[in-house]
Amino acid sequence: MNYPTNKLTPNFFATLNDKIIELKSAGADIIRLDIGSPDLPPAPHIVEVLTRSASRPDSHGYQPHRGIVALREAWGEMYRRVHGVALDHETEILPLLGSKEGVFHLSLALLNPGDIVLIPDPGYQTYAQGALLAEAKPVTVPLLPENNCLPDLSAIPTEIAQRAKILWLNYPNNPTAAIAPLEFFAEALDFCRRFNILLCHDAAYTQVTFDDYQAPSLLQVPRAIELAVEFNTLSKSHNMAGWRSGVAVGQAEALAELLKIKSHADSGLFLPVTEASVAALTGGQSWLADRNAAYQERRDVVIAALREMGFSPQVPGASLYIWCPLPAASPSDQFVLRLLEDAHVSLAPGTVFGPRGEGFVRISLVQPIARIAEAMERIHLWRVKREAWSGKFRSPLSASHSTTMDKL
Repeated sequence: MNYPTNKLTPNFFATLNDKIIELKSAGADIIRLDIGSPDLPPAPHIVEVLTRSASRPDSHGYQPHRGIVALREAWGEMYRRVHGVALDHETEILPLLGSKEGVFHLSLALLNPGDIVLIPDPGYQTYAQGALLAEAKPVTVPLLPENNCLPDLSAIPTEIAQRAKILWLNYPNNPTAAIAPLEFFAEALDFCRRFNILLCHDAAYTQVTFDDYQAPSLLQVPRAIELAVEFNTLSKSHNMAGWRSGVAVGQAEALAELLKIKSHADSGLFLPVTEASVAALTGGQSWLADRNAAYQERRDVVIAALREMGFSPQVPGASLYIWCPLPAASPSDQFVLRLLEDAHVSLAPGTVFGPRGEGFVRISLVQPIARIAEAMERIHLWRVKREAWSGKFRSPLSASHSTTMDKL
């Protein structure tokens, strides 16, 4: 059959998964530090609610597209407790099948062919892919290390800003792990108000923080609700990535348009997931501190190992990631492919997130600390062996390492 050319590009992680399955089938032990899928479980009380709800015979039918009232109220309670933000659960809260679904569908709901969407580079792929499917035009805004990976909105040409319909932000950031102060969000809102742009903030990592840092919500800025939508999710905050439970909160008119798309695209959340999500949002939260401490310990192991190897990563204050610059003249896609094939460690190349990701890799903190330490050791030995082959380096490692090196 002759199908029309699809506007979307293949998802990198779907393609990578095929490669990893191939290597595993040949007996390889792959350590995956590429995708941000939490390895730790949700708290027991969340799982208990899911199990109990799924056992009821009346739990398996369709649910409201807007989610049950208790779920919307639970998201509202979380925003009040964590961010001091009051939301109307009737008009300003829309549950999602994970925030990714909402991010993607919002473009279909709001954009017309030819509209401009301002997208961070590097940034999450779905911002651009949703725009492309809506036949809009993504225009990238650089996230430069010298500006703490915050976009310079004043550098956007006026003629571009006047045609823009959406500006995407994401802090704590994926992939760079950068954080943004509330003052920056206020500046971004002023920019969007000046040009009548909807500000969309992907806040997936606001509860995955380290060193006593507390990430703000965009909606903490006064009057932000008038021209902003924030996306949140239990995937990262409560270790529920596979459950697909998220939310869009903010500007009521935009959420109403998103609901129209959702009413055709899905049939609501599974009731047991809904009830477990309510438990996650309203039940005990103290376990999150221990979870973040575990991530922080992993972060510190990776940072120390990378610096011993001669890399220069920044220490992230939040998120699941370390954004690590590579040595000069090391294309990130080639570095990652060789590392996967030779050392069986999987990282994400920076180019997955846009052209300005070249020269970086993203490392996810989603394995037990022993596996993370093993991954760092594999990377070290792999680099030593490659440099020895090239004649640039003669390994000082003891003979006790030679057997391990020969396996890489």
